[in-house]
Amino acid sequence: MLQLSSRFAVPLVLLACAAAAPAAAKDKGPPVRPAQIQELYACRDIADPAARLACFDREVGELSTADQAREITFTDRETAKKARRGLFGFSFPKLGGIFGGDEDEIKEIETTLRSASIDRSGKYTLVMEDDAVWVQIDTTKLPRQPKPGQKVKIKVATMGSYFATIDGGRSIRIKRDR
Repeated sequence: MLQLSSRFAVPLVLLACAAAAPAAAKDKGPPVRPAQIQELYACRDIADPAARLACFDREVGELSTADQAREITFTDRETAKKARRGLFGFSFPKLGGIFGGDEDEIKEIETTLRSASIDRSGKYTLVMEDDAVWVQIDTTKLPRQPKPGQKVKIKVATMGSYFATIDGGRSIRIKRDR
């Protein structure tokens, strides 16, 4: 069974909410909002101040109930950015912009190496400071054994793989393991 650290709690909650939400239209129309939010926004259109306030009170109560029951989750741009970074390297279906949309898609990260090991076939397993584990999938040999504390730049390559460059040296092709 896959074990995930607590730092994946927010991203997984967001993913669960996205799975329950309808898929976004392919024409990149306005984002699909939960019914609770749409109903709250509809209160703005009520002309009578007393009726408008009653609507807001009712809908905020509904929103609070949904929040407490974990039927809806709120996030901000910074939290979504952290979630995307923590999930960098994993393949997920398009989630209708739940992590902020394609304009905020992460193409590369810079991190620090916590540990490196080499298997019998000469391929590296790299563990980063954030517990992300990456495995080498090509046969490129590095001139020196990677060491803890070295800076690593990981950027998107092709066909679901990534390139890791350790301290500005030679790049190796890797994939996210966990």
